[in-house]
Amino acid sequence: MKPVPAIALVLACAAAAAAEPPAGRPNILWLTAEDISPNLGCYGDAYAATPVLDRFAGEGVRYANCFGIIGVCAPNRSCLITGVYPWRLGSHGMRSETRLPPEVVCFSELLRRGGYYCVNNAKTDYNFPVPREAWDDCSRTAHWRNRPAGRPFFAVFNHEVSHESQIRAAPAAREKRRAALAPGQRRDPAKAPVPPYHPDTPEVRADWAQYYENISTMDAQIGEKLRELEAAGLAEDTIVFFFGDNGAGMPGVKKWVWEDGLHVPLIVRFPARWRHLAPGAPGTATDRLVSFVDFAPTVLGLAGAEIPPAMQGVPFLGPKAGAPREFVFAGRDRMAERFDCVRVVRDGRFQYLRNFMPHLSWSQFISYTEEMPTMQVWRRLAGEGRLTGPSARYFEPGKPSEELYDCVADPRQVRNLAVDPAHRATLGRMRARCEAWMAETGDVGLLPEYEMELRAAASTPWAIAVDPSKNPLPALTGAARLAGARDPSNVPALGALLSGDDPALRWWGAVGLGYLGAGAAAAASDLTKALGDASWDVRLAAADALRAMGRPEEAIPVFREALRHESAFIRLGALNGIDRLGAAAKPLVVDIEAAKMTAKGHVPGYVNRMVEYLPAQIRAR
Repeated sequence: MKPVPAIALVLACAAAAAAEPPAGRPNILWLTAEDISPNLGCYGDAYAATPVLDRFAGEGVRYANCFGIIGVCAPNRSCLITGVYPWRLGSHGMRSETRLPPEVVCFSELLRRGGYYCVNNAKTDYNFPVPREAWDDCSRTAHWRNRPAGRPFFAVFNHEVSHESQIRAAPAAREKRRAALAPGQRRDPAKAPVPPYHPDTPEVRADWAQYYENISTMDAQIGEKLRELEAAGLAEDTIVFFFGDNGAGMPGVKKWVWEDGLHVPLIVRFPARWRHLAPGAPGTATDRLVSFVDFAPTVLGLAGAEIPPAMQGVPFLGPKAGAPREFVFAGRDRMAERFDCVRVVRDGRFQYLRNFMPHLSWSQFISYTEEMPTMQVWRRLAGEGRLTGPSARYFEPGKPSEELYDCVADPRQVRNLAVDPAHRATLGRMRARCEAWMAETGDVGLLPEYEMELRAAASTPWAIAVDPSKNPLPALTGAARLAGARDPSNVPALGALLSGDDPALRWWGAVGLGYLGAGAAAAASDLTKALGDASWDVRLAAADALRAMGRPEEAIPVFREALRHESAFIRLGALNGIDRLGAAAKPLVVDIEAAKMTAKGHVPGYVNRMVEYLPAQIRAR
């Protein structure tokens, strides 16, 4: 027998060691559900029929205060997989396409480096291309059972049946799912709990009942995954997370950042071997504030991996758990084809919203949402003037610059306390914390998306976020504050911004003058000059401001030219501005129809979506 060469022996030993399970590390399983608020029996919802998850909560710890960082999936998933706020990565727009810097990686890649077998079945939607190193398998067939012998695993299984699209699915598909439910799980629409911000109509009740039935179907699917784990003899070696990716897939909930859009269920089950890591005994609940930005460092801590300094979250359980949060943070920016900018701070009792674009309604027309029967009847009733009370708020022509809610006394957030003198101190405290958080985390969201793209062309949004020459946050925050005040006495200061050197500050000057409409008439000549600005974002904002002053004829040539711009962001901005022209937009219908893009990507797709529906809407005005 020939002796084994030394180098071959070393390699053989290394390969054998790699196949051995790392000592003292659990498997970790994520079971995620799309578009659900905490509408489960274990969260006290009497209308829900969720026996599997109720039993699962009895075996684990239920988190009463888990929040996404936006009311929609893609930016949330960007945050979950990196442990970094999307406003630092430039992934804050719905289905944007940012680039990761070297110091930010998907946390699953770090787990893989430490010996974990990592699989995702199958949704990514990260707002950036999925790095090849992120997963051993990312597909519809990905499964922990495919791992090499002896390897610990991190696995994600996403459940789509609760997605908003399934509420309005074809009747045949809905009936097929309904037939598979136990009779006690079929929901009576007449008993559906309608939140106060929705009109109480048969269509709304039917959608809410379907939403709950879809949750029951998802509940059964979770049961199948748990039985798989038990049948393989792995339940005692696996920490299991169940959580939603954003709030309920209903209009005014999903895509928005009030309580119901951000608040999601989170239940974590610890087998006996790992129960010392749990924050409480099986069947208990914790009111600790948890944010999606905390998930990545938490899993790394559970797996014994190092937590990169670039991560902006704090582990909420396990050996590296940090101190409980005092605040969670959230926001909203471009949502599909419609622009907006909102930032949110929430503590254990109050939630504060800063609306940086208060001239825009909560109910901007997003074509995907408009397919929902609830949205259709809600918009029809608004047009007929038949809405009253909280359900009418959504269709107001603009928003307050600030909102403040007492989440204990007003959990559906329909009473804005920002104008209540009794809450002035709380308002000031939350406002200050909001601006401090934006500065601490490097928020690039006060830059228009196209401007951010230009400034990051040679690097990444991550890099420019902390470059004061490219993201001058104190100045941008001050400009946004000045614009949002909507005070005619600020016209000279806004005009000064409009004549400055930085196009992002000039943009805020034009935006602020637009908020004032006729109240900014003294700056009309400055805005007319800005129609030829070197920055297309500034041109569009100036055109929109002149439109608001009642001078659409000056805005139309700029919008027409912008529809031919190479950037999808500029075309989309033009289409949004044209929509606000009302009937005055009719001369632009032919130009809109010619603005369809052949470029790949989600934002060009949103341009094409508006090209499809906007001409007919304009002709009907």
